[in-house]
Amino acid sequence: MIQQLGNMDWMLKDLADNVPGVHQIVVLSADGLRIARHGGDPDAADRLAAACAGLQSLAAAVATEIPDSDGRMRLVVIEITGGYFYLMAVSTGSYLAVLTDEHVDAGLVGAAMRDMVVRIGAHLAAPPRHDGKAG
Repeated sequence: MIQQLGNMDWMLKDLADNVPGVHQIVVLSADGLRIARHGGDPDAADRLAAACAGLQSLAAAVATEIPDSDGRMRLVVIEITGGYFYLMAVSTGSYLAVLTDEHVDAGLVGAAMRDMVVRIGAHLAAPPRHDGKAG
């Protein structure tokens, strides 16, 4: 069961409205389930959430190779032809993903994402799933 802060749509819209160049925002659980979205269609958000689950797992595996790392992924940024992809940990088991155009202000995106993480992080918990059940 994912515990979340009511309807997050307005917070996601706020991030998109305040950062020119943001195309799509998805909040997801570690196992790739979409919790909330802004921009794009629901199917695209589901595909992005599923891809992010694999990416955060890969980032955590890479982190184990860094001495003194706790193995937790905090932020992944990928430059793609035409834009950028950002994935930031929100809380244990949940993540914030943002797709932007290539002209976005990276500092503004990072600051806006950190602000959102602070706003929603304490209210979002996605415990790991065991045998298809939360907890």
